Amino acid sequence: MKILIASDLHWPTINGVATFSRNLAQGLAARGHEVLVIAPSQIGKRYNEQDGDYEIRRTASVPFPFYQNFRISITPQKEVKKIINDFGPDIIHIQMLMWIGQAAMRYGNKYGVPIVSTNHAMPENLMDNMRLLAPVARPISYMLKEYGARFHSKADFVTMPTQSAIDLFSTSDRMSVPLEAVSNGIDLSRFKPTKAPSAIYEKFDLPKNKKIVGYVGRLDAEKHLNILVEAFNQLHDQQSHLLIVGDGTEIERLRNLSEILGISDRVTLTGRVSDEDLVSLHKVPDVFCMPSPAELQSIATLESMASGKPVVAVDAGALSELCQDERNGFLCEKDDIERIARSVDRLLSDDDMRQKFAAESLVIAKTHNLDETLDRFTKIYESLLA
Repeated sequence: MKILIASDLHWPTINGVATFSRNLAQGLAARGHEVLVIAPSQIGKRYNEQDGDYEIRRTASVPFPFYQNFRISITPQKEVKKIINDFGPDIIHIQMLMWIGQAAMRYGNKYGVPIVSTNHAMPENLMDNMRLLAPVARPISYMLKEYGARFHSKADFVTMPTQSAIDLFSTSDRMSVPLEAVSNGIDLSRFKPTKAPSAIYEKFDLPKNKKIVGYVGRLDAEKHLNILVEAFNQLHDQQSHLLIVGDGTEIERLRNLSEILGISDRVTLTGRVSDEDLVSLHKVPDVFCMPSPAELQSIATLESMASGKPVVAVDAGALSELCQDERNGFLCEKDDIERIARSVDRLLSDDDMRQKFAAESLVIAKTHNLDETLDRFTKIYESLLA
């Protein structure tokens, strides 16, 4: 099949959409399909790029002010139209309902190309980063959800990564097109419950003889990472260490907060890391913590679970499907600093509980194998072509 993936966020950007769209492209190409990705340029000007076995057509872009190091294509219609005409896809798979996604939907509909549309984002992902709009966040969130329902209704098949995501949007009764929960999936051959290499501790100056609490992902406002830092400050184990992996608009705020709380010597903020280091850093923490209330699945949490980690997470979004309370971790109310601190303390102080929860994390993670995700999307594509 000739598969066109349209994504307004793509590698080397680090977030769930970018990670999934790249995993999808690489996985489908490895299976012998001809895959082409349309994504924003990383330098402003359009260019073509090869990423392993698939090609990326980069469209002209400008910086996006609400996220660090993100670029967006605001007027890609002519470029997208030409790419579709030149490539002649059998299937178009849209990852976002922004500008590239809108153009791909428009011309896919016009040319009669079957379209699969996947929704990865919640309105909160944007609204929490636009603090000036906080007084009108609720009506804007409602309008964004309504717009999302109308956008996805133009596709031939719609997916979301979890059933909880479908329930949150309550779109199934507004759309006549098929709607299904298909996990983003993770590569279980990469993320394994093995010991972290000694070199990774040395590279990032991490203590080997202390318990470590970890987070991996973007450092942006909707992730509520200030809550994690404040909860860490309340832990009984004052020798423990906090490892925050990733980059984003909040990184300086988190550094300043650590200084104010007097715990900067116990907090490591790595900034952006390589793919290889990311895999190794997932092996380091004793407990993984996800304070974000705006997750439609959370690939980072899945990767941590596949690396054999118990989880403390917020009981919001779709996280309860991954962090199952008192099975492989603890769920806490949004921004409940004391409850998050108590939950992390329980796990750090109880080796048997950590091991038991870690084993359950592995069991749950194995149900999200990327190979099964690729199988399912291939069958969806084939059914639309048939």
